[in-house]
Amino acid sequence: MNEREKFFTARGYEIAAPQDSLTPSMEDYIEMIYRLSRNNRFIRVNDLAERLNVQPPSVTKMMQKLHDKDLLNYEKYGVINLTDEGEKLGLFFLMRHNTLKELLYLLGADKNLQRDVEQIEHHINADTFESFYALVKFLKENKSILDLFYQYKKRMESEY
Repeated sequence: MNEREKFFTARGYEIAAPQDSLTPSMEDYIEMIYRLSRNNRFIRVNDLAERLNVQPPSVTKMMQKLHDKDLLNYEKYGVINLTDEGEKLGLFFLMRHNTLKELLYLLGADKNLQRDVEQIEHHINADTFESFYALVKFLKENKSILDLFYQYKKRMESEY
């Protein structure tokens, strides 16, 4: 059986991931720090706690973990700044989030849009992101194809 034919449970893929990979929570923190840093140079623990709806001690623990991975600079009670690598990841995570959100919206799958995006985005690798990004651009530039999809989807709704 080749690599493309192997099948694992979702948990199996998590276990098989490299040990140094980021958790979904780590990705969310980096994305939010990147978002906040675009408008504010001085990001503190309480800013993140408020935006991510978590307690400040949880943010402090995560800042230490991300600091240990060289993704941000942080000193207790100090300002939080992403490193160059953290910036690259933050931009990727934000683009991945926005692209997925736009794709689901274009497809009319927007009833629980934010929740769905948050649950899906962490399982999309760079290659898949590039395909989604190209598809979103294609659909926006080719409205007639998107209109055909909407008509098709409307017909399909009567089947289920």
